[in-house]
Amino acid sequence: MSRRATSPRGPLAEFLHDEAAGGVVLLAAAVVALVWANSPARDAYFSLWETHVSVAGIDEDLQHWVNDGLMALFFFVVGLEIKRELVDGELSDRRAAALPAFAALTGALAPAAVFALLAGGGAAASGWAIPMATDIAFAVGVLAVLGDRVSAGVKLLVLAIAVVDDIIAITVIAVFYSDHIDLGWLAAAVAAVAVVVGMRAGGVTRVAFYVPVGIALWVATLESGVHATVAGVVLGLLTPAGTVGGRPVLEQLEHRLHPLASFVVVPLFALANAGVYLGGGALSAAASSRVTWAVVAGLVLGKLAGVGGGIQAGLRSRVGALPAGVTPAEVWGAAALAGIGFTVSLFIASLAYDAPELQSQAKVGIFAASIISGLLGAAVLMSFAAKTPASPDSYDVDRARSS
Repeated sequence: MSRRATSPRGPLAEFLHDEAAGGVVLLAAAVVALVWANSPARDAYFSLWETHVSVAGIDEDLQHWVNDGLMALFFFVVGLEIKRELVDGELSDRRAAALPAFAALTGALAPAAVFALLAGGGAAASGWAIPMATDIAFAVGVLAVLGDRVSAGVKLLVLAIAVVDDIIAITVIAVFYSDHIDLGWLAAAVAAVAVVVGMRAGGVTRVAFYVPVGIALWVATLESGVHATVAGVVLGLLTPAGTVGGRPVLEQLEHRLHPLASFVVVPLFALANAGVYLGGGALSAAASSRVTWAVVAGLVLGKLAGVGGGIQAGLRSRVGALPAGVTPAEVWGAAALAGIGFTVSLFIASLAYDAPELQSQAKVGIFAASIISGLLGAAVLMSFAAKTPASPDSYDVDRARSS
């Protein structure tokens, strides 16, 4: 029996359901943050997240505890999903994985290039990676609203692209948005990883035993200068994909933690980061800012050209094939949805810019681009998907696995 049969809905269906529902909560949290930050109580909003809390000698404000601490759990779940997709998911078949992987790569490079061209030099240039990321929760949420008007293959395509997109984003964060590296703490982080590997080899199966080592890895990564959320991804990738002691550990962890990440961690992140004061000329400043328009163009146009063009180029060069039933129009609808860059884009914006005004301008661009991309993707999928015949280059992943 495949591992997919261990859940009544299957891990993929459960993941997509949680992402779609989590997208609604995420949207609500973002709206609350925006309203609060522009209400008469806005001083309370900003002072709340600037409140410093010291835990075990680590002193951070609440916003950084969310961004560096709680988001490590989010990225741990991302690591689990990447591992599952690589071992027993949509990326486990080489031919099925090749096209979305190629599209994700071109869909990351094109927005970065568009941003770099429009933003110019100086401090603004450091935000080049902001439009590279796709928010899977909002993208899946749009697909859930469209229901059966969109083929199941489109959901698989968007998910596969988003997973590879996450891998690229994590690599970018680790390499380009880490602070000065402390080699001593980095060695301690590597030692913690070695302990985890040794515990796995020694047959340690209880998750509780890994928790203190995971915390130690997070602290060492934080102090090393590498962004602390990378620790979460590493732990997720180290989680065994098969059964351990008769238990499907990865599937159980994802089943328990994914709702927590979707309904608690990510909405808290949105509440802490989506609050942008738009008064006092801030909105007009954003409207005339090169950063704002570079983000909008990168996400809307760069993602559309990068993902859609990458798929077309991949099909012509026989890099891979589309999931069964995906039409040419749906390809462009999926490419448009890839421009919804909310969560990870906000995350990278907070790393790229220290200046509050640049952060605000980038966030306004992210909000605008995500709305435009969501509406554009939905319009394309609703208007043209049913009218276009299935692509002859489509590839049935399930049939390939059974052959």
